[in-house]
Amino acid sequence: MQPHDRRKIGFWTCTALVVGNTIGMGIFVLPASLAPFGYNALLGWGITVLGCLALARVFARLARLLPDADGPYGYVRHTLGDLPAYAVLWSYWVSNWITLAALATGVAGYAAAIFPPLARVQPAVVCLGVLWLFVGINLLGVRSGGRVQVVTTVMKLMPMLAVAALGAWTLIESPASFGAHPPAKPISLGDAMAASTLALFAMLGIESATIPAAKVEDPGRTIPRATMTGTGITAAIYLVVSAVPLLLLPHAELAQSSAPFALVMERFAGEGTGRWIALFVVVSGLGALNGWTLLSGEMMRTMADNGTMPKVFARTNRFGAPIGALVLTALLASAMVLMNYSESAVAGFTFLSTVVTAANLPLYLGCSLALGVLWWRGQRDAGRDLLVAAVIGTAYTVFAFIGMGAQPFWLALALMVAGLPLYFFLRRRPGNAVPHA
Repeated sequence: MQPHDRRKIGFWTCTALVVGNTIGMGIFVLPASLAPFGYNALLGWGITVLGCLALARVFARLARLLPDADGPYGYVRHTLGDLPAYAVLWSYWVSNWITLAALATGVAGYAAAIFPPLARVQPAVVCLGVLWLFVGINLLGVRSGGRVQVVTTVMKLMPMLAVAALGAWTLIESPASFGAHPPAKPISLGDAMAASTLALFAMLGIESATIPAAKVEDPGRTIPRATMTGTGITAAIYLVVSAVPLLLLPHAELAQSSAPFALVMERFAGEGTGRWIALFVVVSGLGALNGWTLLSGEMMRTMADNGTMPKVFARTNRFGAPIGALVLTALLASAMVLMNYSESAVAGFTFLSTVVTAANLPLYLGCSLALGVLWWRGQRDAGRDLLVAAVIGTAYTVFAFIGMGAQPFWLALALMVAGLPLYFFLRRRPGNAVPHA
């Protein structure tokens, strides 16, 4: 048995990273976005959950087969080569600091509604304040950020459980309320695909346990368990709580709501309950902001360790935190906040969400292909489910790209191409050459 390393994180923290990063701000506004699709939204959720469970299986199997690969960068590099690994991880890293900007924007908007004095403060100042607060927490080390993640994850599950309990209570006491407002929109494959693509944004983060692989105790065992457990918990919660407002509220009213969970609680649980839901939305956003800050620093450190970022970003402070990587990521997120913060925080959040989803898909595709390559190279004795997970993960990622339309696809491609000059520049520098797999 290996000695316990106080600088490393275990199963519960890794699970909290998956649940906490996946349950961010998106789920709290998603029922309103999905309302126009009617019951296609539930079908879309089913497709998304199945696809994300397949992707979680991909990450779990990769972590078990390549425990020393240092996360997704190592998985793709070991199987597909240096350039594909750099391209997908560059795109993913960009999506990470855009995610920080989106979360900070969402938190600031909700916080101002709950705490009126904050409305008198410039919104961008609130955004930057919470952003840099979590940079400071994560500069104290991965275990410090991990502790905060566990606490905020437990807190953010409370409103989810409240909505689920409300749905169960209403089903028992007033079953006629369910389906009392049937949507006019018929079931169709096209609408189900569109709804599935929207739902995918709320599921981003299932890979979270794999990112700080170098800081995880017994990664070959801990990461697969945490990935599947966290994804399963999140999927179950999402399916239940998304169905409640969709089945209880008129779809036209739901589509116009900026806080659908607060609306359904106010309507069926009494006046004042919605305010508590809004408070937990802020907690959820803060928890996700902490988790994505942790991952952003670890991702950049991994790339620097492998020569695809300047070596300065691999340096750590006395707590083992990648100080340069965290600071640069926060600076870029701050710039994104200042560039996109307008009088419409919702519009800014929606735009940033689209960019984030597009930038995540190359990583999902790369890791699905990596698992298929491992099977082809001789891991066939690991079982046919290895190939099945790789095929389903690849098919779902392609499905998601098709459902998003042409613009997000070209956006993701442009993000990857934008990072290529740095890759080739660093390869030409002897001290920063990319090591061969």
